[in-house]
This record gives sequence, C-alpha cells and structure tokens, in this order.
Amino acid sequence: MSTAAESGAATLFLCGDVMTGRGIDQILAHPGRPELFEPYVHWAPDYVELAERESGKIAFPVDDAYIWGDALAVLDEFRPSARIINLETAVTASDEPWPGKSIHYRMHPANIGALAAARPDCCVLANNHVLDWGRRGLEETLETLAAAGLPWAGAGRNRAEAEAPACIPLGDRRLLVFAYGVESSGVPPEWAATDERSGVTWLADLSPEALATILATVAAHRKTGDLVAASIHWGGNWRYAVTRQERHFAHQLVDGGVDLVHGHSSHHPKGIEVYRDRLVIYGCGDFLNDYEGIGSYRSYRPDLALMYFPILDGASGRLLQLSLVPMRISRLSVNRAPEEGVAWLQGMLDREGLPFGTRVDRSRDRLVLRWQ
Repeated sequence: MSTAAESGAATLFLCGDVMTGRGIDQILAHPGRPELFEPYVHWAPDYVELAERESGKIAFPVDDAYIWGDALAVLDEFRPSARIINLETAVTASDEPWPGKSIHYRMHPANIGALAAARPDCCVLANNHVLDWGRRGLEETLETLAAAGLPWAGAGRNRAEAEAPACIPLGDRRLLVFAYGVESSGVPPEWAATDERSGVTWLADLSPEALATILATVAAHRKTGDLVAASIHWGGNWRYAVTRQERHFAHQLVDGGVDLVHGHSSHHPKGIEVYRDRLVIYGCGDFLNDYEGIGSYRSYRPDLALMYFPILDGASGRLLQLSLVPMRISRLSVNRAPEEGVAWLQGMLDREGLPFGTRVDRSRDRLVLRWQ
C-alpha cells in the first residue's frame, strides 16, 4: 500500500444516492407540487412530518447549504479534485409521472441551488428515478443541470449523449466518468436511450455483451493519460451480499482498463474491495434521503452514510489511500455521525469486507481502508 504523498496523486469524492425530491424538496425555498402517486403516501410533506417526529423540528424553508450540513466542511477539508454523486432525483416541475411506477422523485428546478451548493463535478443519472416524471421530466432535468453548469453522465437526449462520459480535469489529465443503470436495480427497459429517443445508458444484465458495450465506449472516448471511472447502478436496495456475477463483472471492468468502480443502488453501504490495486465500491449507500421515521429496515441503519475519499495515483490509477468519513442523516441534513454510528459502520465494513480482504482502521474522525 502506498501513501498519499506520492507525486501526481488525485483525491476524489464519491457518494451514493442523493435523493433531493419529495420531503427534501418540500423544505427548500421553492417546493414543487406536493402530490405523490405512491401506494401509502400521497402528500410529500408527510415525509417532512415523519422526519420531525424522529429528529425534531425543521425551521423551513431552509437555505441551499442546509441539506449538506457538515458535509460541506468535510469537502473543504479534503479539497477533492473531482466530486461525483449519484443524483437519484428528476429536477422538474412535470406533473406526468411514469405510468405503473410506485415511487416518483422530483425536485423543483428553482431549487437547483441546493444541489449546486455541493459543487458536484458529475451527477450520475443512470438510475431508476431520473425518468420518474417521464421524458419531459428528463429533458427539464438536463436543461436545468446544463444551465447551472453541473455536468452529468448516464442520460441524454439520445444514445450518443447518454453514453458520453463526464470529463473532469485532473491537472494535465482527465477523469472520465461513464455511467450505467442495470435492470436489476429497477431501471425499466423502456428507459434505455436510443438513437431516436432520450433515456439512460441501460444494461439488461452483467453479461459478456454488457461488458463489451462498456469497454467499447470507454475505448472510443479515452485518450492517453485519462483515468476512467465506471459508475454503475445495480442490485437491490436492501442486501449486503455481493453476487458472484457482480464481483466478476467488476473484475473484468478493471481488467479491461477501468480504474475505479463506483457502485450504488443499495440504501446502505456494502463491502469494499481493492482488485489489482483498483478501488471497487459495490454499494456506496444513500447519502441523502427522506427516510427518517420510516420503521422498516432499521437494522441496516439507513440513517448512516459515508463520504468516500479515494486518492488515486494520477499516472496509473492505482488506489493509494481511501478515507471514509461517517455521516448521519438527521432532520433531512447530512451531519457527522455520533460515536456509536462510527463504531457501527466500522464493524459493518470489517464484517462485509472480510471476503474481499479489507478492513478499516479508526483515525480520528474518519475510517481508513486497509487491504491485503
């Protein structure tokens, strides 16, 4: 294992699902229409009420920085060269929910400042909520992100735009972020972008054909010196186990030249692997959601989140170090986790990292990955 002091190193910030719709949208300065089309909740402010019952009153409307809480100070401390999030919310005022879908996330476009407050360099859109409000909603999402100067990957007005990576400068190099949504995470086949239709970069499965699709796209865009991240929305919401197929696919991506696998979809963090000196995150877990007060799945601790700060060697893409900052979602804001939450996350990462030969050590207010 190398140290972060090596020359040419780049610090990145990664996190999982950023879900700024529903209850979170309702506490911002410009809440959208509150109607929902869910089986159990039909009014978005109900999620705010649940959070307040759980954690205390929220003095809303809140300012743009509120939802990020302590995370903004942590970002200032680490000063990452690239900030990558999975934006699992349509940014739209559309009132046309995708038919037959039970959950629909939307944040009003006038609230885009709340997203911009974290200064993301890439909003991954290849997930199972970006078309919750139809293709019109996707179009407005893309227009709003573009107007705010927020790059994205994994969705577009056609296949070529959806497949194009976000290109993030890293000094004299670039980090290319390619994003894909897999059907196993609930992304419908109808959401796939085509030459004539908007949508996301969609994979039916983790087959050799899917691998070939990704690697061919990477080869078409990569230039000498580029680093490559594959951001993949895959698997179910509540499951620690990493399937043999997921692990094999991640290894094949690295074998094919990908330097970092950024996996998400699970509402909780999963085990971490380092394969051939490349970081593989199988599930980042949610980073921001409105689940406070919902009683189910509490054993997974969905209130706890992680900020991932890998340091990569700029020349080779090798992982030099990974710091993880434990956070907790409370009152619809992300703040530092209490001591018991840090200990819980450390135990979980050690347990789930065992098959991958990884564990974490405590270093002041953060966890540091160790690998064989």
